[in-house]
Amino acid sequence: MAFVDDETLAEYRAAWEAWQKQLEHLHRVFLEGERIRPDQLKGLLGREARAKERWEAARRRLLGLDDSLPEVQGGGSSGKNPLL
Repeated sequence: MAFVDDETLAEYRAAWEAWQKQLEHLHRVFLEGERIRPDQLKGLLGREARAKERWEAARRRLLGLDDSLPEVQGGGSSGKNPLL
């Protein structure tokens, strides 16, 4: 029994695969010593971050969470929960 429609599922899977592709390249660079130029590294980091953001948005839709929920960013200095 599927909990989501086919389009949402396809979007989630595509976002997951795209993020994993970028993450694998990051791992080759940082963990396996693949050498790339600094400008290529900057691009790779940006692509990975955007791919992860797309996956997180697709994940929220898959779970039925509202896209307008506030993002949790680093804990902040106030010490208050940003979701309350």
